[in-house]
Amino acid sequence: MHILTRSDLADLHVSPQDVIGAVEDAYIAYAEGRSRCPTKLMLPLPEESRDSVSYSMLGYDGNLEQLGFKTSYRQGSTTNEKYYTTISLYDDDTGLPFALMDCQRVGASRTPATTALIARACAKPGATSALMIGTGVQGVNTLPYLLTALPELEHLRLFGTHPDGIALSLKTFAEQFPDREIELVEDVPSAVASSDIVVAASGRAAHPQVQTSWLEPGGLLISVASKGVASGALQDADYTLATNTGQLGVTGTRLAGNSGKAHVDAELPDILAGKAPGRRSETDRVFAFSSGMIITDIPVAHTLATRAIAAGRGQEVNLWR
Repeated sequence: MHILTRSDLADLHVSPQDVIGAVEDAYIAYAEGRSRCPTKLMLPLPEESRDSVSYSMLGYDGNLEQLGFKTSYRQGSTTNEKYYTTISLYDDDTGLPFALMDCQRVGASRTPATTALIARACAKPGATSALMIGTGVQGVNTLPYLLTALPELEHLRLFGTHPDGIALSLKTFAEQFPDREIELVEDVPSAVASSDIVVAASGRAAHPQVQTSWLEPGGLLISVASKGVASGALQDADYTLATNTGQLGVTGTRLAGNSGKAHVDAELPDILAGKAPGRRSETDRVFAFSSGMIITDIPVAHTLATRAIAAGRGQEVNLWR
């Protein structure tokens, strides 16, 4: 088994296009029944644990014939400094463990890839503007990934409250698209109303909670496990989708509002596989709930692990010797 640390993976280059392609292939394999992905297991912790979060995921990627186990633990809700996530991969062809690795880089790549795929499949025809709300680990890569998937986007906007996160978001975007600019915004409701695509990956207190009703007809709101999205966002939409309905029932029930019933019109894997539409009409206000599925972690982790090992990084350990 190869052990790969965060620093082993930090500077490996994988293009947004490559990640988007790998993630799309993973969703399609799942829609076609060649992959498996049980619902995420989340463990509620006692209140004295400072609002900590603990969960695990298990899945099988039929394209790579790799099995993956992912675990995540975050102590408290005010910082990511104590957020630890790992993934282990097993080769189903040989039956041998392949890698145990830090999963931060994986999540920071597959999440914006999923966002980009939702936008490509569900944004109204001719969409020209996008707003990113949040500058954390899950948000830094979002705008370059969106522009990779939708090169016709003309107006790119960013809202954030953390100077370091804003600076890193701008730097990351400039490295991919040095000839394009991002507009920094302060008025979230106004920016939502003037954007065709809105991505929320922010905390609960950074801004007024985003409401689906703020969207103009045809607008798309994508929630990336965001506490910054208002309760009832699902019931206020004309068309709704989720990466996985089961996981919506675990981590996104509040979005159903007072009804408590989280109705979803389609799942992203089926949309990408051509089994369901991304929207019913050009004027639909569409809400998308994005929750991570390990079937998308596995191919990204495998790509990073393969390149790291080829570069001579990490340690090889025989646990059964």
